[in-house]
Amino acid sequence: MIKLAQINLYDTSQTNLKGFGPLGLEQNQDGVSVFSTFISSAVGLITLIGIIWFIFLFLIGAIGIITSGGDKQALEGAKKKISSGIIGLVVMLFAIFIILFIGNILGLDNILNFKLLFSLLQIK
Repeated sequence: MIKLAQINLYDTSQTNLKGFGPLGLEQNQDGVSVFSTFISSAVGLITLIGIIWFIFLFLIGAIGIITSGGDKQALEGAKKKISSGIIGLVVMLFAIFIILFIGNILGLDNILNFKLLFSLLQIK
């Protein structure tokens, strides 16, 4: 039988299970670092999906305009796809600026820096 992936979950030097990778508190990380990395990755992934969706809608709308052949309903539908893609992209990018603005109002200049934010919120 051919193995498609080599996953070694058992660490022979420590005789225990070690997991798939840096999913938990490995490599001397604390919980705040893991949470900050997770949130940063999630925001980056959602932004990437939003940009890909905008490109998809823009291309479908452009193809719709090209192939409308003078049909006013098809032309309007294609224009709506392009405009909804642009509005979605602007809203997605504007959300980041709104979060930063709210952070400045609350006195948290680096509201998207979770390590600093949690260090300010910790009870000492």
